[in-house]
Parts: sequence; structure tokens; C-alpha cells
Amino acid sequence: MRKLVYYIGASIDGYIAGPGGEVDFYPVGDERQATAYAARINARYPETVPTALRPHVGLADAPNLRFDTVLMGHGTYRTVLDLGTTSPYTHLRQYVVSTTLAPSPDPAVTVVGGDPLALVRDLKKQQGQDIWLCGGGRLAASLLPELDEIAVKSYPVVAGAGIPVFDGEFNPTRFRASARETFDNGVLMTWFERVDT
Repeated sequence: MRKLVYYIGASIDGYIAGPGGEVDFYPVGDERQATAYAARINARYPETVPTALRPHVGLADAPNLRFDTVLMGHGTYRTVLDLGTTSPYTHLRQYVVSTTLAPSPDPAVTVVGGDPLALVRDLKKQQGQDIWLCGGGRLAASLLPELDEIAVKSYPVVAGAGIPVFDGEFNPTRFRASARETFDNGVLMTWFERVDT
């Protein structure tokens, strides 16, 4: 069965973005460190690089290794809409969960206004690769019952405030660290798998 994987970057204190959606405060190191970091991450998850950027980083024809579907909340999708992009991942099936965005601004993007849990349960039954939960925090919290894995890029910075990794009710859910990788720029990548109780 397909898995729902929350692949996300976060600050030490658990924020995926600043209060206004900022992500430019994440330190990536000097040019050499940033290049090496991007190359390793992009080699592992080439499908998470937006379509418009793929030719610029040598991934124009790269196959999807892990994911064939991306799921975003309205806030995450809004950041690319504000940049004039309506279909950020044309190489993936794209879903946006939103009760206020309708109709879809692009035929390649499916806007889902209903229950995100029902959507994910339906997607998991279909054939294909895993499903990438791209963000945001409220959507991640609502999908916690169906979340199979979390892959967190922890950046060495404290944000102080912003959009949390999970923005929902108190709901302790156990995961176990299955792998860790450190990068020269100070980023720690940790993979977590759900612990069935």
C-alpha cells in the first residue's frame, strides 16, 4: 500500500515557516556547502524540486524515485500562486486541500474541499508511488491518523514564531527514528516511521 510521507524542513523549535510564510531564514551554509547539500537532497528526492527549477539543477528528465503525488494545504499552495505559478509540480499528481479555493486555477491541480482523511485513504488504495505531504502544519495535523513517515530537515536556527510543523489539537502519536544524516551546513535530516500501538 502507498504511504503518506510528510517531507518538510523545520527550524530547531519546530517551525516550517515564519509568521508570514518566510523560509529564507534557513541557513544553508557557504556556496560549497549549499551546493553539496542540494545535490544530495535532490538526488534522493528529485520529484520534490518544483518543475520550473528542475532543468536548472540537472533534473529536467529525472524520474520520480519515491513520490508520484503531492498534497498541499491552501497556505502552501498560496505561496506559489503569489509567485504566478499555478502548477508547481507538473511531474506529479497535485492535490490542494482548501475550503476557500475553488475552482482550481489550473487543470493539473485538483482542489479538494472535503475531508482530507478521506482523500488520503482513497489515494492509498490506488496503485502508484508514495504520497508526499508538502505542507502545511494544519493539514499535517489533520492527516496525522494516516501519516506513515516523517522526513524532517532540521535547520540549525531558532525561528521563535511562525507556522508549526503540526498545528492541531493535542494528540500524542508515536514515531521512531529510522535513519539520520548530517550535512556539512549543519542540517540534520531524520526519518521517522510510525509506531503502531
